[in-house]
Amino acid sequence: MGDASARIARRAQEIEPFLAVEVGERAQELERQGIDIIHLEFGEPDFETPAVIQEAAQKAIKDGRTKYAHSLGILPLREAIAEHYRERYGVEVSPDQILVTAGTSPAMLLLFTVLLDPGDQVILSDPHYACYPNFIRYAEGDPVYVNVDESDGFQYRPEAIRERLSPRVKAILVNSPANPTGTVLSPDRMARVAELGPWIVSDEIYHGLTYVGKEHSILEYTDHAFVLNGFSKAFAMTGWRLGYLITPKPFIRTLQKTYQNFFISTNEFVQWAGVAALKEAAEDAARFRRAFDERRRVMIAGLREVGLGVGWEPIGAFYELANAKRFTQDSYEFAFQILERAHVGVTPGIDFGQNAEGYLRFSYANSLPRIQEGLERIGRFLARRTESHPG
Repeated sequence: MGDASARIARRAQEIEPFLAVEVGERAQELERQGIDIIHLEFGEPDFETPAVIQEAAQKAIKDGRTKYAHSLGILPLREAIAEHYRERYGVEVSPDQILVTAGTSPAMLLLFTVLLDPGDQVILSDPHYACYPNFIRYAEGDPVYVNVDESDGFQYRPEAIRERLSPRVKAILVNSPANPTGTVLSPDRMARVAELGPWIVSDEIYHGLTYVGKEHSILEYTDHAFVLNGFSKAFAMTGWRLGYLITPKPFIRTLQKTYQNFFISTNEFVQWAGVAALKEAAEDAARFRRAFDERRRVMIAGLREVGLGVGWEPIGAFYELANAKRFTQDSYEFAFQILERAHVGVTPGIDFGQNAEGYLRFSYANSLPRIQEGLERIGRFLARRTESHPG
């Protein structure tokens, strides 16, 4: 019988499980049993963090950079971020508009907490990064979904967004390059989305990982926007937990006070590693991007060879959302079948929204040999499954 005093708050009960993590944790259980699992479920680069970044952190520790830091982040890092956006995108950002956070997720949590009143709405694409709706609901907002389709390269359509606008819509969330689709939003569509009126929240965490053309920052088109970014993906720094938020000036003081109360400050020695990443690790980041591009091509060809649908080829991030509808309409069950029987971790499409049901997300952040072995295992699994379930 439950303890009535242990009633969990509604906002926490409404948080959905993160299925990529659920798959990964089950995979770890199997690994503890001695089973070799190939991980294609996680968006985590397999590269070591570049030496120049590691050395900067080690030096900062030796120099005693282990105390509380400025709540906005150390000024050299905020200046480096501003310089990065000026050089890469031609936009002017003041260091005083930047909040450095312990990963991009806390930045997102604080942003929606500060931006949304109860009942305010945020427009999301469907498919979308799995955690977005949870951040919005936790801030007592409501997600509103706009379908993006494989036939259109999973691109946001500004006219479809406009149809969902109402006085309750406070923001439109843009993710380009996108998780889980690998889509890079075209400059024309990004410009038209920026003109729609609500605040734009642009998640730019996969910038630096585009393989055809180039990505654009929302700040090239409007200053009525918030930018989320960090170091995890392009610099292979997932475990360092270093991100940032670029915000219009009227919001920075409120965000700073919120961060002071909830987190105090971000680790200083990690921030010095971020300075090194932006100033000294460009060649390493370019090397990572070239390797991901090679893996991307192998992944696309391999998925097609085993019978999974790749109607549109991703050009950014390190994901392929493959169509598995000829095999299943239940991506959750199918992903766990692949894990248990083929010993390959993949993420069910339903993790990313109803419009991704029947799809599976494959990450090509793993090494080329492991990707190839994983595809071979899945091919054998699908062949056996087809033989036992003909027609």
